[in-house]
Amino acid sequence: MPATRVPRVPAEERLFSLVLALLSTESGLTKSEILANVQGYRQRFTTGGDNASLERQFERDKDDVRELGIPLETIETPGAAGNNQTLRYRIPKGEYDLPDDVRFTPDESALLSLAAMAWREGALSADSRRGLLKVRSAGSEDDEGAGAIGVDAYAPRLRARDVAFEPLRSALDRSAAVRFDYITPGQHEARRRQVAPLALVQHGGRWMLAAHEFASSSDKNYLLSRIVGPVTQYEVGQHPAPAGAGERTLTELERIWAARTARIRVVRGSDAERRLGRRRDTETDEPGVLVLHHVDPQILAEELAAFGPEVQVLEPADLRDRVTARLRALVSDHEGTNRG
Repeated sequence: MPATRVPRVPAEERLFSLVLALLSTESGLTKSEILANVQGYRQRFTTGGDNASLERQFERDKDDVRELGIPLETIETPGAAGNNQTLRYRIPKGEYDLPDDVRFTPDESALLSLAAMAWREGALSADSRRGLLKVRSAGSEDDEGAGAIGVDAYAPRLRARDVAFEPLRSALDRSAAVRFDYITPGQHEARRRQVAPLALVQHGGRWMLAAHEFASSSDKNYLLSRIVGPVTQYEVGQHPAPAGAGERTLTELERIWAARTARIRVVRGSDAERRLGRRRDTETDEPGVLVLHHVDPQILAEELAAFGPEVQVLEPADLRDRVTARLRALVSDHEGTNRG
């Protein structure tokens, strides 16, 4: 008979279930009791079988819970000091309660859950995950209220698709410097960068890292999509990001966005006219001519080149040259492919 496929339980759901279980006990739970009964573990637990990998998962989860600032206690059983199998685990509820004056209605709890589930792939910072676990563990005034029903069914999924996102977010949490290879817009070869991360922000639908580059002693923004290869952390704990770095980065990006414009002629009724006309803050200068805002001229050039003959850059000249160079490179690549 084929083996039964065990459904995968998301890590944040497993951690949440573990926190709830440890909050609900005064005397504590043993490792075996946790593995056999808590959501995320019990699905893979085998009574009397080999649960070594599951035990290692629990050990990692314990570390994650503590790193989130949750006061997880261990209690030794009298007469069995030092026996890891008889240790009992609990979270003292009095040390993990929300302030007495903080209460959430069912609708507010549902919205908080929606916001959290939108960031499935580890995109929440340690502070955000800590706050979410505390809010969810506290519950709402009416868990059966209409606002709490159907959240999973309607929850959006905003995914951090760039591979570099999670190691960079981890570096921010750990106040670590990082090394990575980065392809500068307009170039083809990657160059090694060593930076202290300041913030991860999303602007114009793209994730960016604001960071202090050691080589130039200056703050720069890096597109995550242009980071190639692994991100390596070092000097952990030595580079805490200043408060408000993300807000300052977004403010500066918005200033650049407002100041940089380009006039583009588009073919009437074309896909370019429809799509570019819907970009944020786009204005119609005259029939068939759009004024676009942008932050990075190379990114805009790549976007415009994709429309081919449907667009013509009127100004600035630098952007027109970039689009022309991009199109010529594409033609050259295709000619080389055809000759091969």
